Amino acid sequence: MIRLVIADDDPLVRQALAVLLGAEPDMTVAGVAADGLEVVYQARLHRPAVILMDVRMPGHDGVAATRLITGWPEPRPRVLVLTTFDQDEVVDRAIRAGADGFLLKRAAPAEIVAAVRTVAGGEGLLAPTVTRRLMGILAARPDDPGDHGLTGREAEVLRALAEGRSNAEIAEAVNVSVETVKTHLKAILTKLGVRDRTQAVVWAYRSGFIRR
Repeated sequence: MIRLVIADDDPLVRQALAVLLGAEPDMTVAGVAADGLEVVYQARLHRPAVILMDVRMPGHDGVAATRLITGWPEPRPRVLVLTTFDQDEVVDRAIRAGADGFLLKRAAPAEIVAAVRTVAGGEGLLAPTVTRRLMGILAARPDDPGDHGLTGREAEVLRALAEGRSNAEIAEAVNVSVETVKTHLKAILTKLGVRDRTQAVVWAYRSGFIRR
């Protein structure tokens, strides 16, 4: 059973998400929150597998809450950010805070359900529309990619990851097993000095490793 906490300052959004996800046979909504401080409290109380995190909330916002939660020792809750992309700078801050997935609030119900399962399974998630937006944000501020010593196969895996593919899809694309993909991903994170899949994708676009 995937335990969830839903954080959004709009009560109608909270209710809609709770009804949608609570109806799934493998999900249960353990708590809801209207601001960042409350979601941190709910996360400590319920230890959910996934937190659906609004970015713009009063007081202690979703970015600050995400930074706190992703800094907890493992196993920690995974954070799936739901955003409307009102401000590019807010999106960039959420990435740096270590969120595990990004989805637009206007996503179809089936997409939201699938995203929760993906993030709960330990994989990162960037919706295609989010990826395109990130490309625009990050391409304007390229860093020097430097020599991080990625092997040819690791470079292939990173490119597939930047396309938003799951581990299984990457394995099929580069013709290796899922376990081998996981091994390559661990090596990539270590060589790039990043902590998760999302930050690896951010590095790939910001550094110019992936070109638009």
